[in-house]
Amino acid sequence: MQRGKRAFRYFTLQSNLLCAVASLCMCLFPNETWAYYLKFIGTAGVTVTMLTVFLFLARIYGIGPLLKGSDLFMHLVTPLMAIVSLCIFERRGISFGTAFLGMLPVALYGPLYLYKVLRAPENKRWEDFYGFNIGGKWKVSYVMMHLGTALICIALYFVLNL
Repeated sequence: MQRGKRAFRYFTLQSNLLCAVASLCMCLFPNETWAYYLKFIGTAGVTVTMLTVFLFLARIYGIGPLLKGSDLFMHLVTPLMAIVSLCIFERRGISFGTAFLGMLPVALYGPLYLYKVLRAPENKRWEDFYGFNIGGKWKVSYVMMHLGTALICIALYFVLNL
């Protein structure tokens, strides 16, 4: 993981920070619906990170480098703790429509990443550090990330409504 301002370009860091803020809000305002929804959104975001690492990035980079040092926490420990916390200790039912609020992090980050990798002026572009445009397949990756996130939200919905 890169350090400094450049680290903020990674969805991993952004989703982990969102989840941390959401967890703090749940501690401070445990009975507030908005705090619970924020926790749901943050949990969905870090779950996307974890599953992307294991299902996609590990095939490209190998799992070892993705679970070294702080990346172990960002890619595995925090997502698992967030899922356990939300689904066991904070569990409340949510509506099916509300479950799709969990797509917000990807819906906001996806267009930004697409722009910065493919459309930004050359001196402002990001390298395709996730490898989503390998072979020019950004359209497939873009759709799959959103569909995958929707499936995560639906899975969380079912668990929270058991």
